[in-house]
Amino acid sequence: MHILVTGAAGMIGAKLVAALAARGTLAGKPIEGLTLVDVHAPAMPAGLPGAALSVDLSDPAAAPALVEHRPDVIFHLAAVVSGEAEADFEKGYAVNLDGTVSLLRAVAAQADYRPRFVFASSIAVFGAPVPDPIPDDFSPQPLTSYGAQKRMGELMVDDLSRRGLADGISLRLPTICVRPGAPNAAASGFFSGILREPLVGREAVLPVEDDVRHWFASPRAAVGFLLHAAEMDLAPLGPRRALNLPGVGATVAEQIAALERAAGPEAAALIRRAPDETIRRIVGDWPRGFAPERAEALGFRADADMDAIIAAHVEDELGGRVPPRDG
Repeated sequence: MHILVTGAAGMIGAKLVAALAARGTLAGKPIEGLTLVDVHAPAMPAGLPGAALSVDLSDPAAAPALVEHRPDVIFHLAAVVSGEAEADFEKGYAVNLDGTVSLLRAVAAQADYRPRFVFASSIAVFGAPVPDPIPDDFSPQPLTSYGAQKRMGELMVDDLSRRGLADGISLRLPTICVRPGAPNAAASGFFSGILREPLVGREAVLPVEDDVRHWFASPRAAVGFLLHAAEMDLAPLGPRRALNLPGVGATVAEQIAALERAAGPEAAALIRRAPDETIRRIVGDWPRGFAPERAEALGFRADADMDAIIAAHVEDELGGRVPPRDG
């Protein structure tokens, strides 16, 4: 089996690649080749043949070159994140829409070829007003450029799947929390920052009120979603190939309470409140919760609660223990 991963140098992409390398198989077949691409060449895992390439998917020549080798599974994760896509109209559309369209058109141009296409979409396809929780049959209406770009990608995945040119699925990923490493330009980045930074004794900035509620999944759960989507039977989805995924609904206050349980009140004291109207406006239009009955019936599983999300971060990124505070 040959697998193509776009966005493979990103946080979720790198964790997905590590999981694939550790498994050595996908859908019961040995992985015989990996093609990993990102704007900056990803790291190639030991023990698997393949190539790690620096590729800009907004280049019209990029996608046909990647697809000409006819990968069996394509994980399309490459994207400009939400805050950056809102701030830079041209870049957001060039990567998030044009890059996705180019990749899918390259797939469609191959004769007698129908790969599994796993598209990393987002709950940002929904904008206010929305019900709480959002049922599976509620129609998306994004209120950000990022959400619009993801929704248009979903529609093309649906269309190619309907026409038999791809076997696609779009996963509306919850906000990923706790994201390891340095903060990124996502409008949702503070949801991770208020946990990640205090856990290692650093200050974090909170730009919204404590009663803001959102929908979360750990990086570990997100990788599980992607792998399950690559292996499952997609026939039960019918023509509606986009899925709302299970997650953990929590307010900022509930996040902070879980942080205190994991690391004590001194960790929560490191959160500094600094209201940001732009972030508040963007996040305020996002969903608060879902009733993802389709995904749950198809075997997708979420983290148990916010405590489990923090515990996964501590185990995967901090060696299994919260570092002691100096002094």
